[in-house]
Amino acid sequence: MADGVDPDKTKSSPADEAGLQDEFLQERLLSEQGPHPRMRLTQVHIRVGSRFFSIWRLAWGALALAIAVVIAAKLFFASSAGHHFLVEHRCIARSPPVPAGMPAFVRWTHLFSFFFLVIIVRSGLQVLADHPRLYAKVHCTPGREWLRFRGAVPTDRVWTARDDAITLSPLVGLPGGRHTIGVARHWHFIFDILFVLNGIAYAVFFFATPWLHRLLPEHLSIFPAAASCAVTYLSLHFPSGVSGFFRYDALQQLTYFSVIFILAPLAILTGLAMSPALDNRYRWYGRLFGNRQIARSIHFLVMVSFVVFFIGHMALVALTGLAPNLNDITLGNNHHNLEGFAIVALVIVLVIAFNVWAVRFSWTHTRVLQHVAGLTVGRLMDLLFDHHAPRVEYRREDISPHFWPNHSRHADSSPEWCALRDDDFRDYRLKVHGLVENPVELSLDEMRALAKQEQITMHNCIQGWSGIAEWGGLPFSALIELVRPTPEAEWVMFYSFALGGEGSDRYYDSHSIHDLRHPQSLLAYEMNGERLPILHGRPLRLRVENQLGFKHVKWISEIEFVHHFSERYAGQGGYSEDHDFFGYRDEI
Repeated sequence: MADGVDPDKTKSSPADEAGLQDEFLQERLLSEQGPHPRMRLTQVHIRVGSRFFSIWRLAWGALALAIAVVIAAKLFFASSAGHHFLVEHRCIARSPPVPAGMPAFVRWTHLFSFFFLVIIVRSGLQVLADHPRLYAKVHCTPGREWLRFRGAVPTDRVWTARDDAITLSPLVGLPGGRHTIGVARHWHFIFDILFVLNGIAYAVFFFATPWLHRLLPEHLSIFPAAASCAVTYLSLHFPSGVSGFFRYDALQQLTYFSVIFILAPLAILTGLAMSPALDNRYRWYGRLFGNRQIARSIHFLVMVSFVVFFIGHMALVALTGLAPNLNDITLGNNHHNLEGFAIVALVIVLVIAFNVWAVRFSWTHTRVLQHVAGLTVGRLMDLLFDHHAPRVEYRREDISPHFWPNHSRHADSSPEWCALRDDDFRDYRLKVHGLVENPVELSLDEMRALAKQEQITMHNCIQGWSGIAEWGGLPFSALIELVRPTPEAEWVMFYSFALGGEGSDRYYDSHSIHDLRHPQSLLAYEMNGERLPILHGRPLRLRVENQLGFKHVKWISEIEFVHHFSERYAGQGGYSEDHDFFGYRDEI
């Protein structure tokens, strides 16, 4: 057994695994009674200029605007100019001919999309609840967000990003409850993959069949025709002519095309823009959307658009002939019977049943869900992101004015750390051991003498916030050269003075030697040109810029080189992985 490793904290038995599960469930029960408020729509505020306004206050203004638009549309519809416009630009074209009914591949992918999006939206809301603020700038400065789902950040005490989380009901979020972002991400990403595969199948059939002529805009005349449709609908009339079983009207065609070929890809692309591995390798990609936080905001707005589209879509299905429309959606015919209604009702019941099961499964078989995500999402992340070393750096003027602290149990819970702090860390020694030829204990002065590297990089938290800071410290590659890992050493464990979460164990996490050899991986003892602040990890913290923030261990006490992280604790890769069921490598 390597020095400095508690034998009681090595590879766990099945009984230990069950104990961890029980401890986790107890934490969740306690969290429901904690200080985090339940999300309420009355607390949602939008910033206009320098002031925040309740969404309900703005909703009344939106309602008044909608009424005014309807009145204007009715007046235009009844006018001679409006009549001329509607005649000249027909809402429903008569040619070219298109196939009647909905083909089987559309019906199946349509139903699967509904199922997948329900899970994606619910789990996405759960992820948002862990940092319920949306920003237009990458700095995530409190008070500068454009949309928030809770009140202002307190200024009379330390307020961490974890303190800022809110609670969602299981009726809204998947799985519901606070600090379940790891579980929510597993559901979100697994169903993201299924959604993408479903979309690829749709696209293949779409471009290989005559269906594309029914949906693909082929002439610029579709835009005034869509405006004609909009005037008709807004004046509370329905377009006359061929029904949707034979041809979509121009507005339907544009809307369906936009949802499938604009909104869906945009959801995928903005999701990828929240990857630290991608952002810190290819800065141009984040700039496609402005920055990471704008991409996050667009990602949220796309989700809202999907929900609004579904509500409007189903309202028109009901208003324009519920029975034949549902038969078309499910069976490909326009008969006036209730067979389609029965199928849709069954699908809705099955989706509700799955969501109920998913909430319970999330708490009773959480480790199974984590392993499934590791074998699917984890492998895909490694394939997409593992080969790209981070290299993006920023200017001093880009440094964020606010950098969220994020830990609920700081190192002052450790008597050893407190004694070192009281002596200004003069006696601090970083112990590096394990599968190395040259184990060492290094003071801060000795680390400074080895080598020093400075870098201005962007930090990406799993909760969604980001910040840019300058870090100075020892390049980890220099430490690797000093200690000379043995060929068996493939992973490195980092142990903190601080406790992890609500538990009594110290915080720990792991990284592959491959990641630690990256040029931007370092042990930081400076932040923004000054000594590392207490809140951000003094005396020493880790920076591995292709990974999310929870992997950047703060208040480091020792480092151990191991063959694999599964040899330590519950074997999932770190404290958050063992207790909160995060992914062992979260590069997005």
